[in-house]
Amino acid sequence: MKTLLLAGTALAATIAVPAVAQDTASSTAGQPDEQAIVVTGSRAAPRSALDTVSPVDVLSNQALSQQGTTEIAQALANIAPSIDFPRSAVVDGTDSIRPATLRGLSPDQTLVLVNGVRAHASALVNVNGSVGRGSSAVDLNTVPSVAIGQIEVLRDGASAQYGSDAIAGVINLRLREARSGGGASVSYGEYLSHVQTARDDRHVSDGDTTTLNGWVGLPLGAEGFLTISGEFLDRNPTNRSDIDPRVQPPRVRARFGDPEVDQYTGFVNAGIPLAADGWQLYGWTGYQYRDSTSAAFNRPSNNVNNVPAIYPDGFLPKIDVRSHDLNSAVGLRGDVSDWNVDLNISYGRNRLDFRTQDSLNATYGAQSQTDFYDGALIYDQWVTGLDVTREVPVGSGSLNVAWGAEYRREGYRIIAGEPASYNRGPLGGNTALAGGAQGFIGFQPANELEVHRSNVSGYLDLEYKPVEQFTVGVAGRAEHYSDFGWTANGKLSARYDFSQQFALRGAVSTGFRAPSLQQSYFTSTASVIQDGNVLETGTYPATSAIASALGALPLEPEKSTNLSFGGVFRSGHFSLTVDAYQITIRDQIGLSENIAATFSPQVAALLAPFGVQAARFYINGIKTRTRGLDIVANYRIPTASAGRFDLSLAANLNDVDVLRVPTNTAAGLDPAPLLFARSRILTYEEGTPETKIVGSVDWNLGRAGATLRGTYYDSVLQPGSTEASDLRTGQKFVVDLEARYQVLNGVRLAVGANNLFDVYPDAVPAALNSTGVTAFPFYSPFGFNGRFVYGRLSLEF
Repeated sequence: MKTLLLAGTALAATIAVPAVAQDTASSTAGQPDEQAIVVTGSRAAPRSALDTVSPVDVLSNQALSQQGTTEIAQALANIAPSIDFPRSAVVDGTDSIRPATLRGLSPDQTLVLVNGVRAHASALVNVNGSVGRGSSAVDLNTVPSVAIGQIEVLRDGASAQYGSDAIAGVINLRLREARSGGGASVSYGEYLSHVQTARDDRHVSDGDTTTLNGWVGLPLGAEGFLTISGEFLDRNPTNRSDIDPRVQPPRVRARFGDPEVDQYTGFVNAGIPLAADGWQLYGWTGYQYRDSTSAAFNRPSNNVNNVPAIYPDGFLPKIDVRSHDLNSAVGLRGDVSDWNVDLNISYGRNRLDFRTQDSLNATYGAQSQTDFYDGALIYDQWVTGLDVTREVPVGSGSLNVAWGAEYRREGYRIIAGEPASYNRGPLGGNTALAGGAQGFIGFQPANELEVHRSNVSGYLDLEYKPVEQFTVGVAGRAEHYSDFGWTANGKLSARYDFSQQFALRGAVSTGFRAPSLQQSYFTSTASVIQDGNVLETGTYPATSAIASALGALPLEPEKSTNLSFGGVFRSGHFSLTVDAYQITIRDQIGLSENIAATFSPQVAALLAPFGVQAARFYINGIKTRTRGLDIVANYRIPTASAGRFDLSLAANLNDVDVLRVPTNTAAGLDPAPLLFARSRILTYEEGTPETKIVGSVDWNLGRAGATLRGTYYDSVLQPGSTEASDLRTGQKFVVDLEARYQVLNGVRLAVGANNLFDVYPDAVPAALNSTGVTAFPFYSPFGFNGRFVYGRLSLEF
């Protein structure tokens, strides 16, 4: 397969472009699709992207698929400046379930919908030092790009319309709907890069990735459709570690980069009319299995937790995460007395099984096993929703009335691993040895739990259009959660079209995000020996006796106030949108620092009754203010002889300020331990680019086409414990290029390179990388793997 694609790539480079132009569909590979119909952000009649009251980016399947990646999160980040997808490493499960951010906010502050229905979150809690630390967000990569018709990104607060999480905005994944046709593609790519770390200079060829995907549309009756999509992904790991100076001879001993992934995904989307009066039964089911293996920090041979009898040269623990993800829904829609009614029920479930491989439990000595089952996390969600809409004539204008209700039930479960994954074995009395599996310790029986909660909500959404040029919307939503009670939110939005060319729009709203079950109940502990006593250290629920003793309180919802104002200008083939925003979030939830008994005698006295050495927990109290500007400009140049050019320039300017952090409220602590460190504050403020600009040119002429995209990333800060240990990525400009040619009718060959000029973030100085593991900042918004070269052969029928 690799030989075939590379040979085809060479052939494509030698084929001349035909002199006569032919009509081809717009690829929009480098820009939002403004002519597509938008349903997100309003329950009135669908509109084009330039006619919406709130800013919406519409990204077609072509824009997503004509890249070197099929990962939705990465493809979105490549196109949309407001979305960031840092490819973190050596942060345990987050290596495999990487979160994306919108407008620099937490990953769980963006609501994700599938066909307008709330998607379920991942079971993973991001508890380590990555962007999005403390969050538990939707894994966008559980839906393959081949199953997508288009994606709508609403860049505005929408909690009053959709409920919890829609603080930064909404991402609506609209599945492909087809009753005929189909397609398939095979792609192969790998990183061909020159790596320059603080201690090393080498050429690499790794991360080779093979992707097979396809879809087919089938008729259901006279008017119904059944669309089946599937994808297989096989990706080998990358390694951008530096030389380890602790070993002789000095050499690369760690693995810092993308995990190894084997992944299978299938989606079925269907709809069929039930009667001549317009009622339709619809639904979808998607399942993904992902086996992802990343590396922990390597242990040299002289490490106290190494057993030379097993690993005479030291060892590199691997963390294997096996994800089983289910996404399903069924619904019925139609008209009842001039009201359009949509009733649906959905179920989503994510199970993550953890294994530690190529490791050991040092407290078992030479008798230790090397592979461990560490336990599982499970999250599931039932949602039943009713949406009712009707457009009512009012004078010379119209009023769109929408109301509805929703019931949601969530569940969260932790399953313990096998005893050797967390136990202290026969050598456990040695205080120098760490118990449990090295690299990722297993969940203990004391960590096991199964919890549920439910919430009910109702909303009213009115959109009044007194004249053709003016639209004003009012929305309100109330929700009751079984764990913390009531919340209510509202939104006021308006748009005025001064002419066909120019319009102004704006909105003011309040929003909220309910604390996730993962944040409320996640617990993971490890046993340590101190002065002959077994003590625990770990993460505890805020409602636990241990956290309460340290000042923790039950979690409350985050609250936000969103302001936005912008304009739309269009003339002929040119369009421009500019939208300014301010998002103030109160009572934001964060994961506290570790509070150790060694901090003070008072803290030791509080922890002593529980046999705990150190603890951390989730806490409210962070206040942030985000101000920014989104600019999107597009220009189409159709020519008779040179083809059509689609030019796009989009920018996101974003500034996040932390205005307040929580302080410890435990009685008798003077001094009180720090709950939120400097590094956490700086991650909020500078962990994503303050400026990101994406410019692209998409060209089509007859059978040929190409996309050139350049992205500027402002410098991102990966904070250390002190200013001297801070890391910056530097200001970088990354270029992507893809060329396409239709070899035969329905057969297309593409060749391209992401990061064509092999750009890296600034390397970590040798003085800050004594182990050689983290050679580059993993907060980098464009990753740290260098140039990715690929070929793709696709078939349409």
